[in-house]
Amino acid sequence: MTLTPAVAEEVAEALRSRRPVVGLETTLVAHGFPEREGLAVALEAEARVRASGAVPATTGIVDGAVKAGLTAAELERFAAAGESARKAGARDLAACVVRGGLGATTVGGMLAVCRLTGISFAGTGGTGGVHRGFAESLDISGDLVQLARSPVVVVSSGAKSILDTGATAEVLETLGVPVLGWRTATLPLFYTAAGGPPVSAVVSSAAEAAAIAAAHWQLNGSAGLLLARPPDPGLDAEPFIAEAVRRVREQGITGQAVTPAVLALVHELSGGRRIAVNRQLIADNAALAGEVAVAYAAGGHGH
Repeated sequence: MTLTPAVAEEVAEALRSRRPVVGLETTLVAHGFPEREGLAVALEAEARVRASGAVPATTGIVDGAVKAGLTAAELERFAAAGESARKAGARDLAACVVRGGLGATTVGGMLAVCRLTGISFAGTGGTGGVHRGFAESLDISGDLVQLARSPVVVVSSGAKSILDTGATAEVLETLGVPVLGWRTATLPLFYTAAGGPPVSAVVSSAAEAAAIAAAHWQLNGSAGLLLARPPDPGLDAEPFIAEAVRRVREQGITGQAVTPAVLALVHELSGGRRIAVNRQLIADNAALAGEVAVAYAAGGHGH
């Protein structure tokens, strides 16, 4: 059996002509926001990518087909499915395909699709990473391994706020993934800009980020890069996060169910303020991914 991703014609043409393309994920549509607000967030992210001069390629598994570049109707299906859509990391793609299911790509799943299709830039809110209390659970996101094996620049506001940012940074260093700070010397803490571990390099322009990516891929082959953009505005969510993590742990929730459970509690405890910050940073990160992709293409590097 040969599996070929279904690439939207607009995306395929951009890749053929070496024009900038930005990969986006669908977990945020189905799982990341309450009451189908994720659909509006996804459409806004796509619009920001287009405004930067790049082509958006939102990824997902639809009726067993791996897709890069979803239609508005397909995005609507993910929003309508909500929690019933499978949360599809790289390990889950094959099962979704064989069973003909609807799979909402995580960052790791999106990276696998980007690797298959030749997309070199992606935007998201926050990546997965090392969970708090990992010494007892060994709960470490597959996003990190996929980032290490995919030649993709991922723009995010650091790792998701519920994670152990210091431990995540250590794993990224071990995996050889450069962490670039967008005009910041420290890794953002998702909702807040300051207080994280130092980044490996500070970049001040899209052209500089693109040049570092090009050099990195010549020197290190397939390893990806994380470009961390601080949120603006921010939110001191740590008290809400700590309480949410405690409650979820007491409930015995594990694995892929941890993140949505904690985020739902953070939303409740913060009076909904985390939604506004989360929505803004996703759109801003998508725009920056587009700017870097455009700069990379302008520098003669291709897509």
